[in-house]
Amino acid sequence: MDMIKIILLLFLVGCAIAVSCTKNLLTSIIIYMSYSVVMSIIWIILESPDLAITEAAVGAGVTSILFFVTLKKIHAIKGEEDDVETKKK
Repeated sequence: MDMIKIILLLFLVGCAIAVSCTKNLLTSIIIYMSYSVVMSIIWIILESPDLAITEAAVGAGVTSILFFVTLKKIHAIKGEEDDVETKKK
């Protein structure tokens, strides 16, 4: 069980470093989502299911959706339609 905890904690540190090093906003949001999921697993291991549910719902769910909507609103996410229109011009 201790080995799993160590692996999860190393994954958290890796996620934190990766978020700070990446320049793509969409990639950083996905890494943030994985960070929250791993953190909720750690809360389950620490026998705190209420914190795990909250972390999964708020950290990986609601916050990530708000980040995706924000990126869409500021046109930071390019879709296939944008690429096709750019190629036509």
